Amino acid sequence: MTVSQQEIHDSRRGRLVTSFAQALTRALVALVPIVFILSGCMQTFDRALDAQEADRASITGYGDIRSYLDARLDEFPRNAGDWAPATKSSGLDVLMISGGGSAGAFSVGVLSAWSASQTRPEFDVVTGVSTGALIAPLAFLGSAYDDTLVHLYTSGVAKDLARSKSLGGLLGSSLLSAEPLSRMVERFITPEVLEQVAAEHRKGRRLFVLTTNLDTQRAVIWNMGAIAGSNRPNALKLFRNILVASASIPGVYPAVMIEAEAGGRHFKEMHSDGGSASQVLMLPQTLLASGESLVPAKRQNVNFYVIVNNALMPEFASTPDRTLSVIARAYSIFVKSQTQSALTALYNYSKLTRARFQLASIDVQLPYSMSDPFNTDYMRAVYNLGYAELSAGTLWKDSPVFR
Repeated sequence: MTVSQQEIHDSRRGRLVTSFAQALTRALVALVPIVFILSGCMQTFDRALDAQEADRASITGYGDIRSYLDARLDEFPRNAGDWAPATKSSGLDVLMISGGGSAGAFSVGVLSAWSASQTRPEFDVVTGVSTGALIAPLAFLGSAYDDTLVHLYTSGVAKDLARSKSLGGLLGSSLLSAEPLSRMVERFITPEVLEQVAAEHRKGRRLFVLTTNLDTQRAVIWNMGAIAGSNRPNALKLFRNILVASASIPGVYPAVMIEAEAGGRHFKEMHSDGGSASQVLMLPQTLLASGESLVPAKRQNVNFYVIVNNALMPEFASTPDRTLSVIARAYSIFVKSQTQSALTALYNYSKLTRARFQLASIDVQLPYSMSDPFNTDYMRAVYNLGYAELSAGTLWKDSPVFR
């Protein structure tokens, strides 16, 4: 039988195809263990393995520098001396600064006018969430840093924070780049600022900031003064990272990875905007529910000053019937409602413990566009509002007013 040229060609092609398939199969078989090893390494070394390990996590070398908003009293840090503020003979002055993005300029206006009136207390405790976290360290250090805050919130430099990562951001970790925010924090949180925070902490004053651990769904309270005074070589980096995390709106800015360890195993936690959990960092929920006073003696007063960088009143707007517009509008309603509930809880606690409750919020509807979130004219308008209302003596309300 004569074998044709076509048959010879087909036979060779078949052998080539078979050889290629065998080679490809061998390559894939060889790659499979590597893929599993790499994925295993990522799971083993990069993130907590389960909820139990995440709950045991701490920041290596720092001790009890953090707690949780939902912590039970028996879970609170054992080194109470590092957490409880030193009480003056007159009592405590506590300043709480909320989230609110560019509307943080409202707080800056209040603080500036307060300094000008020469009635601004030296606060024993300062807390901050989101944009309030960025303001809190400089507010904690006092009037000497008013000019820095005014520059950050009214000069126009904040417009750089809205730099987009391009359309690819929709499929990546965030819509906006983290670099402008990180650079801004690096510029104003200097080694000198860190040392000044540490010095005030040693005097018994306390600075707290809130982030949200996205993996555990828990709000984390960071003792920033203890971090500043730790003398750890990476304290400045950790301090800055926490501020950036607290101000990083999920999806808009990337979450911040913070190194932690549990049982000798090191991994990273994913921290984001503290405002996801609470717009105002008040007291741990267990303490709010207990009705226990923050001061030991009845003659000592506790003054709560809460600055909300948002409107608590309803704000009318004709919402376009489009997906993103409806989602944005619903989110703004959620934030407003969440803040109202938190303030009501603090007000009720104040009544129980005879603390003085003072609330400031944006009570005028000002033009704002989500397409231009750091508009300089808007930021100057809310700054001027805060400044004018404190100067006129019309700022503070002694009970939650939501209409």
